[in-house]
Amino acid sequence: MKTLSSTWTSSIRVVRRAAKALRRNFLRSALTTLGIVIGVAAVIAMMEIGRGSTRAIQETIARMGANNLMIQPGTAASGGVSLGGGSQQTLTLMDADLVRTECSMLDSVAPVVRSRTQIIYGNKNWVPFYLHGTTPEYLQVREWENLPEGVNFTEQDVRNAAQVCLIGQTIVRELFESESPLGKELRINGRPFKIIGTLSSKGANTMGLDQDDIVLTPWTTMKYKISGTSVANVNQSAAAVADPSQQVNTISARYPSQRTTLYPQASVQQKANNPQIERTTSVDVIMLRVGRAADVPAAKKSITDVLHRSHRIRPGKPDDFNIRDQTEQNEALSSSSRVMSGLLLAVATISLVVGGVGIMNIMLVSVTERTREIGLRMAVGARRGDILRQFLVEAIILCLVGGGLGIALGRASSLILRTVFSWPTETSIPAIVASISVSVTVGIVFGFYPAWKASRLDPIQALRYE
Repeated sequence: MKTLSSTWTSSIRVVRRAAKALRRNFLRSALTTLGIVIGVAAVIAMMEIGRGSTRAIQETIARMGANNLMIQPGTAASGGVSLGGGSQQTLTLMDADLVRTECSMLDSVAPVVRSRTQIIYGNKNWVPFYLHGTTPEYLQVREWENLPEGVNFTEQDVRNAAQVCLIGQTIVRELFESESPLGKELRINGRPFKIIGTLSSKGANTMGLDQDDIVLTPWTTMKYKISGTSVANVNQSAAAVADPSQQVNTISARYPSQRTTLYPQASVQQKANNPQIERTTSVDVIMLRVGRAADVPAAKKSITDVLHRSHRIRPGKPDDFNIRDQTEQNEALSSSSRVMSGLLLAVATISLVVGGVGIMNIMLVSVTERTREIGLRMAVGARRGDILRQFLVEAIILCLVGGGLGIALGRASSLILRTVFSWPTETSIPAIVASISVSVTVGIVFGFYPAWKASRLDPIQALRYE
């Protein structure tokens, strides 16, 4: 206990002696710490600006769909010829519900039924590139929750197959020009749809396609009132549809395999007015949003396992679905983060090395100026370790004071940039802790040689030094 107390007392005495020596040359000490102040301030400011910029980049790329996954149906084949992805209807609403329930990394899930047909308002018409039937969660998947006008449709609208819709800004511009579309009616495939909201502008996606050329309706309305089949790239309003009720049946068939229809067939209008809802309704695409971009690979594996169980796909058999992610955008995000981190590390290293060299230089000057003092202290009983500790403590105090002032200056600079110039910044507690740790390390590393040189002086030669 006595040994611990004496060690503590000795340490306090060393710190006081070092502080007193630094106060004697206050201006020189202040100029010495200036390098550390500037270095640490640059590190703090750059780290906070870098974190803010990285977060802004992540949000931007997330809005572009970097966190999104898309499940597409599998591929059908005829006569050994593959018909391409999505040619086989293998996805159902049950799949979407299972994925939503069993994959905890997903934020939102939205099944989509696609179509392509003409919309009419007054004497104007347009064929939107995207005509999607979906659920209210679609806006969460696409980060489209903030509507400039109106509201999103609800689950009740989905259950009732309500004839309501949301439209993008391209539709607003082409059909409504300067007037507000809210509350007005579009005609889609001859049916009136009330516009209950407009979507904010997103512009073109990474492939150059206009994301604002879109109409969203409840999927039940799309599936059973607009189009019973998926026609993603064909204008259905331009396709000629033969009405079975207008066809003439004949018994004089050319081939025996042809049979006469014995019962009257429902017309196209009758089928549209009385849709036969299937127990397991197929969907064209299931869109998903993962909480974090880093969880995308794990989410893909979890979804694959769920669909394997749901579709009873045995090991080694080909999948009847495809999962697509935004690999290119994820790589862009990772590359941006790596470049930003490397830049900040380089700035921090250069700034702190410059500050450390300044401290070493001033401490060497201090040793030279205080050679006679060192000789006197060693003559009256001070050991080499005492001299070494004193100069080391002086260097560490200089770095700690410079680090504290640098942290304050860096935080102030970050706040000014955020307030005055609206730059994105974010407080970095790890950067503050690291700055203090690095300041102490710099003091020890760059202060050791001057302290060691002071401790190795010959007392006799030191007393003779003028």
